[in-house]
Amino acid sequence: MRIGHGYDLHRLEARPPNGNGRPFVLGGIQVEHSTGPIGHSDGDALLHAVTDALLGALGEPDIGRLFPDTDAVNESADSSVFLEEAVRRMQARDLMIGNLDATVICESPKIAPISDAMRTRIAELLLCSEDRVNIKGKTHEKVDAVGEGRAIEVHVVALLVSSGA
Repeated sequence: MRIGHGYDLHRLEARPPNGNGRPFVLGGIQVEHSTGPIGHSDGDALLHAVTDALLGALGEPDIGRLFPDTDAVNESADSSVFLEEAVRRMQARDLMIGNLDATVICESPKIAPISDAMRTRIAELLLCSEDRVNIKGKTHEKVDAVGEGRAIEVHVVALLVSSGA
C-alpha cells in the first residue's frame, strides 16, 4: 500500500465584471457563488489536491510539474483531465484507491449541501465506489484569508492498494 497527501489553495475573487474569479468549480461540480477561484486551469482546488495525493502516493511529479501554468494548453482546462492522468498512472502500476479522505476549508460555499455530488463525481473519476471517498467541510473561524472568504484550502490523503490484477 502507498499513502499520498495533496494540498491546494486558491485565492477567491469576485466574478466578472467586479473581479477576475472564474466560475466556481469544486470536486468537479459547478457551484453557484459570488466569488470564484483565481487559477490557470478551472481552479478546482479539490481535484487539484486529489491529483497531488495520488501523484504523491506514486512518487510521481506533482500537478504543477506535469501540467505547468506556463503551458497554454492548460489555460482554463477542466481539472478532471489532470486527475484522469493520475488515475492512468495509478492503474499502470496495478494500484487502486483503498480510500481517499478530503477536507475542504472555506467560509463559503457550505460544503455539506454539495458533498454528496462531489463524492459521486470524484468516485467516478477515481473508478471506485463512493464508500471509498470521504469529503468534509470546515471553516477557518474567520481567521486569515481563508476565514475572511478570500481563499479556499484543501487537504487530501489517499491510500492506494494493489488492484490484485
